Amino acid sequence: MKTLASTLMISLAALAGAAQAADEPVKTRAQVVAELQAAQAQGLVSQGELDYPLAQATDSNPKSRADVQAELAAARSANLISTGELDYPPVAAAESDKSRAQVQAELFDYVSSGQVHQIEA
Repeated sequence: MKTLASTLMISLAALAGAAQAADEPVKTRAQVVAELQAAQAQGLVSQGELDYPLAQATDSNPKSRADVQAELAAARSANLISTGELDYPPVAAAESDKSRAQVQAELFDYVSSGQVHQIEA
């Protein structure tokens, strides 16, 4: 019984592979050679282990130093720069229109209302 099941599974796998191969268009040798030459001209083909990994293509319009510094200053002012693992992921600071005295007064009112029990250390 195991032999029958194994034979059936192998034949189905072979049929699936053949069906998938039939969907792909057949390329001529000339087409493959042309694709290889185009990839080599673009620097996408490695010639050995010394040039691996392949260098990434650079942007044709690189940013100036001033642009990068302006982006960094904007990210710092928005508090988007992480300085360690404890503040990852960076979260922008919450804005509040209340003063410290107002927040302390609200806390005092909340605690004195009895809704919260003070914890003694």
